[in-house]
Amino acid sequence: MPPRRLILLRHGQTQSNLDGIWQGHLDVELTELGRRQADAAAAQLTAYRPTTIVSSDLKRAAVTAQAVARDLSLTVALDPRWREFHVGQWTGKTTAEVIAMHPAERLAALRGEEQRRGIDGEGPAEVRARVTPALDELIGRLGEGERAIIVSHGGTIRVLAAVLLGLDMLTATRLLTTPGNCQWADLVQAPAGWRLAGWNLRAPDLGAGEVSG
Repeated sequence: MPPRRLILLRHGQTQSNLDGIWQGHLDVELTELGRRQADAAAAQLTAYRPTTIVSSDLKRAAVTAQAVARDLSLTVALDPRWREFHVGQWTGKTTAEVIAMHPAERLAALRGEEQRRGIDGEGPAEVRARVTPALDELIGRLGEGERAIIVSHGGTIRVLAAVLLGLDMLTATRLLTTPGNCQWADLVQAPAGWRLAGWNLRAPDLGAGEVSG
């Protein structure tokens, strides 16, 4: 039987991505380029023939997911458990402002340490605890050989990959760069566990943002 497969897709570009703003749970729209990125990703992702699409309920992810679902005649299941890290006091701040406010904490976050984002936001352990039940439920619904797309956010996608691959966050942060806008990871379930078939895959000829969120 063919293996189960999960595609972890980051949302398209937002203005906050362009401006270097930490979004967290801010609910912002896609830019025009972000919408084009979503359409281009949708055209590529049809080749995976997914049977299920789930998404963060934040607009930037939900609109990206709807672009993919439209091409596949599927319905998107929105779930707040797929949201980005809550970044606490860093919400709406630029990276320069975050460095000025909390330089040591920002560096710890970049390393993947168990540091709450923005002092009173979420750390990797909190996000892992939030997404793992959602991930288990999704995998449990997949039949043999079925594929699902999870539309989420840069930081959360790295946590999801760490959970699936059995990595701690320090290791995952060293090995897995933050996905750019509308880039995706391809994970395949093998007898010994999940394996990474591709990381930061993307549709050709479209820019990809660098800021997590």
